[in-house]
Amino acid sequence: ALQASLDKLQLKYLDLYLIHWPVAFKSEVIYPSSSEDYVSLDEVPISETWKQMEAAKKQGKALHIGVSNFSKNKLSQLVANAAAKPEMNQVEMHPLLQQNDLLSYCNSEGIRLTAYSPLGSGDRAPEMKAANEPNLFELPAINTIAKNRGVTPAQVLIGWHVNRGTAVIPKSTTKEHIISNFKAGDVHLNHEEMAMIADLDKNFRFINGKFFEAPEKGYYNIYDE
Repeated sequence: ALQASLDKLQLKYLDLYLIHWPVAFKSEVIYPSSSEDYVSLDEVPISETWKQMEAAKKQGKALHIGVSNFSKNKLSQLVANAAAKPEMNQVEMHPLLQQNDLLSYCNSEGIRLTAYSPLGSGDRAPEMKAANEPNLFELPAINTIAKNRGVTPAQVLIGWHVNRGTAVIPKSTTKEHIISNFKAGDVHLNHEEMAMIADLDKNFRFINGKFFEAPEKGYYNIYDE
């Protein structure tokens, strides 16, 4: 799969290569439609997949390797059996899902965190959205900080990640929004503002992972919650 991607991109290596989810599908499956499309982790342990990630790095086809959507539990199990630690864990993270325990663990292990859906993933397909989902742009604390600083709520939401020392990947196809998002790196929140945002944590996920639940193959709660 990596070599196929390199051929299509006309590259010799990738800067970063990730295991996207801690699940395994049959080789011909792109997206599972039933439990029969899965392979259990007893049959294909994550540790075996990780050995191939390590091989890709050793061969110079990926300069850095990591994972995505790994809980602290899954990550610690992987670290315990890895010759080379994951260098990155890409997870959903925003003021309503701050993942402090995971952040602390990753910092202690020298694993960087990348936050996806930092603005709430509003462009998801309707069937992936829950009724009455919260809107990060409408949180009073975020708007108060934005108003006081003369910036946008989006810039506060993105700047919060920068202030925590994590990478953050907001998605936009609009030139003005891309420029505005980039400038969020200059939003330096003070202790009081960070405390206001800390109080917003509700462990709420926009991407709940239920689409990968297949109890028959041992996949229950992807996030171990």
